[in-house]
Amino acid sequence: MPAIYLTEDDVAWLLDMDTAIECVEEAFRQWAFGKADNQPRRRAAAGGTTLHVLAASADYLGYVGHKSYVTTRSGARFQFHLANAESGQPVATIEANLLGQMRTGAASGVATKYMARPDAAIVGCFGTGLQARAQLKAVCSVRRIERVDIYSRNDERRRAFATEMAEYCNVPTVAVHTPDDAAAEKDIVVCATTAKSPLFDGHVLEQGTHINATGSNYLTKAEIDVTTIRRADHIVCDSLDACRLEAGDFVPAIEDGSLDWLRVRELADVVVGRETGRAIPEDITLFKSVGLGLEDLAVAVRIYERARDEGIGRPLPY
Repeated sequence: MPAIYLTEDDVAWLLDMDTAIECVEEAFRQWAFGKADNQPRRRAAAGGTTLHVLAASADYLGYVGHKSYVTTRSGARFQFHLANAESGQPVATIEANLLGQMRTGAASGVATKYMARPDAAIVGCFGTGLQARAQLKAVCSVRRIERVDIYSRNDERRRAFATEMAEYCNVPTVAVHTPDDAAAEKDIVVCATTAKSPLFDGHVLEQGTHINATGSNYLTKAEIDVTTIRRADHIVCDSLDACRLEAGDFVPAIEDGSLDWLRVRELADVVVGRETGRAIPEDITLFKSVGLGLEDLAVAVRIYERARDEGIGRPLPY
């Protein structure tokens, strides 16, 4: 079968959040058992353009691949390149903007499944973009959510986003007026922004809160403050190697001695039970995600296999 090209519209047709969560959870499980590998993101800049590359392999799936994307002042373009692990033959090139949103949301969905209280029902969300949309869909897929409070600095945008999310997630959704309104008295707090400095005061968090911090993958950006990290009883990340390079949320706490890397666990170990994501209901738990090529690969394989089975995609000349 020739290699195929899949568009964003194809991905939207072939992928749903429940499937993405299933794929990402299994990827972390297999990674813990040594049947997959992930390489941290690499960046190369020239002028006003930056190339980003995330590579991974999955013995358990029989594929290798990488996501590459170019960012400029005008935006970004994403593609995933998938190859057969045995033959090395390329099998698909997939437009990967939606894929990336879904796999990032799915990683938080997996973390929420293992780290949030089983009865978690009230969510606070920072951010009104596509990534925040995927985060909320994932959280609502793994917990019975009863209400979502939305905050962003733009009042018109947060009201529009609240209306959209109420329909998309089928959950009552409210636009709130201050950061503390979104963080206080919540079971789950979602951070999915481009902020360079902390979004809220960690003192307002209730005992038992779970936080998904997903917006920052640069050492110069942080969505959560040192207080949040100090108060967290369990800190879990998608990859220690990747977070050492990109988790700006951790930098101030490491610099002032509030955080040692020995406190940080990996989600793969939580998924297979080597580490705990939550010991008691009162624990504050934190998941820090920077985004992994392995997550992209696991989801890309499922998209490709569905496309192959359904005869979707345009042939490529190799």
